[in-house]
Amino acid sequence: MNQSSHQPILIQGGHVIDPGRINGVADVLIEEGKVVAVGPNLIKKTKQKTDSIQIIDARNKLVLPGFVDLHVHLREPGFEYKETIKSGTAAAAAGGFTSVCCMPNTHPVNDTQAITEFILEQARAAGNARVFPVGAITKGSEGKELAEIGDLRRAGCVAISDDGQPVMNSMVMRRAMEYALAFDVPVIDHCEDLHLSEGGCMNEGIVSTQLGLQGVPAAAEDVMVSRNLALAELTGARLHLAHLSTVGSVRMVRDAKARGVRVTAEACPHHFTLTEEAVRGFNTLAKMNPPLRTWDDVHAIKEGLRDGTIDAIATDHAPHAGQEKQQEFAAAPNGVVGLETAFPLTLALVEEGILTLESAVEKLTTAPAKAFSLSNGSLAVGVEADVAIVDPQETWEIDPSRFRSKSRNTPFAGWKVKGRVLMTLLGGRIVYQAEEQFR
Repeated sequence: MNQSSHQPILIQGGHVIDPGRINGVADVLIEEGKVVAVGPNLIKKTKQKTDSIQIIDARNKLVLPGFVDLHVHLREPGFEYKETIKSGTAAAAAGGFTSVCCMPNTHPVNDTQAITEFILEQARAAGNARVFPVGAITKGSEGKELAEIGDLRRAGCVAISDDGQPVMNSMVMRRAMEYALAFDVPVIDHCEDLHLSEGGCMNEGIVSTQLGLQGVPAAAEDVMVSRNLALAELTGARLHLAHLSTVGSVRMVRDAKARGVRVTAEACPHHFTLTEEAVRGFNTLAKMNPPLRTWDDVHAIKEGLRDGTIDAIATDHAPHAGQEKQQEFAAAPNGVVGLETAFPLTLALVEEGILTLESAVEKLTTAPAKAFSLSNGSLAVGVEADVAIVDPQETWEIDPSRFRSKSRNTPFAGWKVKGRVLMTLLGGRIVYQAEEQFR
């Protein structure tokens, strides 16, 4: 990353929430890019001269650890017209995210040390957020021959996944888990039985029938969740399940956790906010994989977040160029951008009484960091000062034309939302500042 500012920073008078550590009004003192103290009235305790400290007034604001996203697509190398590491991490900073794990479905696929190193170098040059590459499970993500998992781990990959290409061969997946266990990295799977989902482009149900579109049954996800849990139980490996979207998935993960299976799971804001009804009018901005499902599924995901079955909230930020989404529904690519809208959509769960404010913050910070053994996501003394300052009361309208991402494919355009990221610091450097704040 770029060098931190040497000037100490005092974030003063904010409501600091560092899950499990502090939840109350306090100051945060940052020196040499690291958190050196969290507590009341730190200005009196610092050895620095007051005029040498940059003071950020955070009264009536929340001061949080920088958010950690376990699932983003930065598209570089290969698809820079959709997003680059620089633009994607700028979007992350604008959304309060200081750490992002990028999926390997680039071109070429991130299945070698060289590509991992390229991604890390581009991220360092951009300096907007910490990027943690996820390496491919199999060479070319073709599901046949295992990638060099040890090399990927040594190069800096924090997990392995074939992302949108589920590993259909159960023996290959078993071997992947056994190898991953040796390197203590999580295996991430996009749970989809490709035979059950073949040809489908939205959830199978009443809406798909009315629209005349081929559907993807919930069972396509459930079957693979069940298989992956069985293999994790067999091997003892760390399994992470991406973007849960069904009643059955949540139930099976809950049961597996009760049995001691080493499984973590994530849910995306679009899956706990929208249903298949958003597809009406053949709205390609609401086309994603797994697809938007029913209210029963939405309620199950909310309950899974509430009771801890689902550990983390991740965005599955999936940028696409405008013309790609302007095709007929079946031909349009899956995915939505999510980094710049995740916080207010998560805060809506607090307004609804599903999560407490602290547990919502936990789902965006300490819990995802723990899932992938990252040292980020907290404001503990001595850690890199990655901080998000947010106004939980500010209402604003989602305007894709103002996104930092290169892509605009969101189903939330025009939504009035509550909760806004005002400033993001990375290693004590301000990497994002809302235009009309802190002038």
